[in-house]
Amino acid sequence: MATSSHSNPDPASDNANTAPPSITPHQQAGSSLSNQPSTPDTIVTTVVPDTPPAPQQAATGLDVAGTTRANALSNMQYVVDLADSVVRIANDLHERILLEIADYHGRTMPDAQKALMRALTDDELLLRQYAHALYANAATCVIHGLAQPQHRLIQLTTDAAEKIRRIGVIGEVTGLVGGILLLVGSIAKGQFSQVGAALEKIQLHNAALKTLKPGSPAKT
Repeated sequence: MATSSHSNPDPASDNANTAPPSITPHQQAGSSLSNQPSTPDTIVTTVVPDTPPAPQQAATGLDVAGTTRANALSNMQYVVDLADSVVRIANDLHERILLEIADYHGRTMPDAQKALMRALTDDELLLRQYAHALYANAATCVIHGLAQPQHRLIQLTTDAAEKIRRIGVIGEVTGLVGGILLLVGSIAKGQFSQVGAALEKIQLHNAALKTLKPGSPAKT
């Protein structure tokens, strides 16, 4: 089911064993997140006797469990949460690439597999670059009115990370990684109109990979 993930704008090294520096979550987001309005020293509350407080209305209603549903990426912290998930995906992809290489035990890897390792290494580097952009520009990456709850968005990325860790044939995850790249790339570049299509792509690939049996890496 392997598909081409995307066209990488930033070529990476041909050496799939070279590990790029890890990103520490929240390093670049800390300063932008701290600029919140201060709380007034005194808050005056008017209470109407014998009148029960009205229930707080959520902007997007309630989810199927009856709990408040918050739109995905509707505040800076949600953007940072997505960046954290992307870093985890990049880390899992890196470990998966190393595992695939190690399983050849010094034997020559076929050219097609070498090309796949190079492409996935490029994907990993690009995921980290986009995560950096989300951390650094969390305020400008906020999206209002996205018809997707935040918990669902994070679940999609969590499922993607699991597929990358457990899939038997690493080439099967190229389409899924491409969907993640489309999502975070669209957000980082401010191309919010593409976010919905990216989420659909991730959902489709997650569902397709769910039917495959997890196992140890297979050699081609």
